[in-house]
Amino acid sequence: MRNVLLATAALTLIAGPAMAQSFNDPQWTGSVGYTHLDSGDESLGAVTGRVGAKVSQYIGVEAEASFGVKDEDITVAGVDGTVEHDYDAAVYAVASVPVSPNLELFGRVGYGTTSIKADVAGFTAEEDGESVNYGAGANYFFDGQNGVRADWTRRDFQDDAGGEIDTYGLSFVRRF
Repeated sequence: MRNVLLATAALTLIAGPAMAQSFNDPQWTGSVGYTHLDSGDESLGAVTGRVGAKVSQYIGVEAEASFGVKDEDITVAGVDGTVEHDYDAAVYAVASVPVSPNLELFGRVGYGTTSIKADVAGFTAEEDGESVNYGAGANYFFDGQNGVRADWTRRDFQDDAGGEIDTYGLSFVRRF
């Protein structure tokens, strides 16, 4: 946790002057795609939407929200049930590096909330968790506006139960 906070502080110090240069005219992006959530025990799926703003060539912010579309069948003490991803939402600071006019690599760090539900033999339990999130990915644009995004993000839960979930996403992305 301390390393994530130090990295965020360093990013903020570097980003301050860059944000002042183009904060009035950010480059907006939007994306929609599929996210696979893997906790080791369960494998769930979600549709994810994002909105981002690059305030300089290298620094930006983004917000995302997802809702579950793929559940996992489970068996507890011989009784069948399901685990489902209800929703999640997060905000991120994003650092990106343009590799070519069409390809950019990025890293991101942020904070989010996730809700997962289990239903076994008519009994439902819901678990909400707050997490520090960090990850990396790439955007490839076919033209100046339309492209694809691939990313990996780890959600490091801060609640009593702790734990981690890795997410892998593939999305359509558009620059505005």
